Amino acid sequence: MATGLLVGMLSRRGSRQRNEDACAQWGWSEQGQPGPVCCVLADGAGGHGGGDVASRIAVAAVLKAFAERPDCDPARVRELIDLSNRAVVAGQPQSSATRDMRSTLVVWLCDPSRETAAWGHTGDSRLYCFRHGKLLARTRDHSLYQSMIDAGFAAPAELRGNPQRNVLIASLGSLDDFMADVPVEHFPLVVGDAFLICSDGFWEPLAEPEMEAGLRRAADPQAWINEMEQSIVRQARPGQDNFSALAVWYVG
Repeated sequence: MATGLLVGMLSRRGSRQRNEDACAQWGWSEQGQPGPVCCVLADGAGGHGGGDVASRIAVAAVLKAFAERPDCDPARVRELIDLSNRAVVAGQPQSSATRDMRSTLVVWLCDPSRETAAWGHTGDSRLYCFRHGKLLARTRDHSLYQSMIDAGFAAPAELRGNPQRNVLIASLGSLDDFMADVPVEHFPLVVGDAFLICSDGFWEPLAEPEMEAGLRRAADPQAWINEMEQSIVRQARPGQDNFSALAVWYVG
């Protein structure tokens, strides 16, 4: 792993028959100097069939392309998301199970030597950014309920657990109405910055203050997500969704 970053990761099936989440990281160092890093997470849309296939295709496509050209700017983030969408679409006709498969995606790129990061997403998997132990920013869900919140027809406090929260208005798997959000500027890193990249099965049971409290207690990123996992398991109900996360700390 590249100098300057600490990474933790987990992916659990919950009580579902299969895990439709996929996540991975790629990074390297050259002669002790930090090199580019890519973290990626996808959550296959189980309601469409082939969700586990879609998420694996998306993650593999991003990692392969990034390894071939490891640039860490916002334009590269958009290229990687577009490329993964085309890969998922190309995989759809292979069988009846994958004909209409979909997936969310979060891509996070970092160049520790330049102290910058860039990211983008589609769907309702999220990226959270914490600074000095407090939430600084997070991605906006591409969901029907989030659209209702934005239009003033629903309350943000009622998003978690709402039946319409899982209705996506954007995801990988279509060339016609594909949409992704990618901030246009590099994100300047500060020592101590922490990032949480996670599927909806991970973030839904965890309010942001709980994430912050666990961050302040944790010795490293893996300990942080392990503590949050324990909270998810304690709250688990029948049909518990898959839940996956990557945690990244910038340590300078």
